[in-house]
Amino acid sequence: MASCLYLLATPIGNLEDITLRCLRILREVDMIAAEDTRQTAKLLNHYEIKKPMISYHEHNKKSKGDEIIDLILEGKTVALVSDAGMPCISDPGEDLVRLCVERGIEVIAIPGPSASLTALSISGLSTSRFVFEGFLPVKGKERSERLQRLSREERTIILYEAPHRLLFTLKDLREHLGNPKLSISRELTKKFEETVRTDLDGAIEEFKNRSIKGEFVLIIEGKSHEELKAEEGRFWDDMSVLEHIQAYMERGMSKKEAIALVAKERNLSKREVYNIAIEI
Repeated sequence: MASCLYLLATPIGNLEDITLRCLRILREVDMIAAEDTRQTAKLLNHYEIKKPMISYHEHNKKSKGDEIIDLILEGKTVALVSDAGMPCISDPGEDLVRLCVERGIEVIAIPGPSASLTALSISGLSTSRFVFEGFLPVKGKERSERLQRLSREERTIILYEAPHRLLFTLKDLREHLGNPKLSISRELTKKFEETVRTDLDGAIEEFKNRSIKGEFVLIIEGKSHEELKAEEGRFWDDMSVLEHIQAYMERGMSKKEAIALVAKERNLSKREVYNIAIEI
């Protein structure tokens, strides 16, 4: 094997969900870089694979990343695995790959399980166009801004969420996105796998009085073009006529064009709107 970094997709639950190629690579590499060596040891023991491991996670990625790069430059082959699924997806592996690219080191991905695509495929929602958002910012302005952008998303949205924050996130989504359809999956491929298909109101009702366990994948229906167009048409509901005219002029319309459109949307005469626009 030529020295390189292998990205190995490992099971997201059921240990049988692993490819023959992935098992071969695990047996042939010199070193395995694992997010949690204890978790990866369970997989290796199940398939009777014995390999040295190095811990690589969010809190040590800088020092361990340099160490892994040095090993590869010395001629070693290293396999990177996360606790479950494909490395680099909402995962510090992306930083290690970036280091490899900068140093001219070959990176080879071995495809396999992915919680996001597994949940999407069984959601019953549109799979033709989707956006992966991973975990939302925990709080503050960054979270609000991200939710605001998602409120105008036409594609199906994929989110990850931890059990202790699920209900909080569902309520936040309800406030910003309205009440779209969604599918919530947990414990995918495991014994207690569950998928709830409902809307945000139904999801809040479902989870507010029950024990919430497992890692969650939320698949949320995007807005239709018609919905967005209707919302756009009402953006001026809380504006004065003057503010309405100014809003269109800020978008590049001439004063005359803005007056005509405002008159039409508010069912007013152009003369009436023009008299207000004199202030501009």
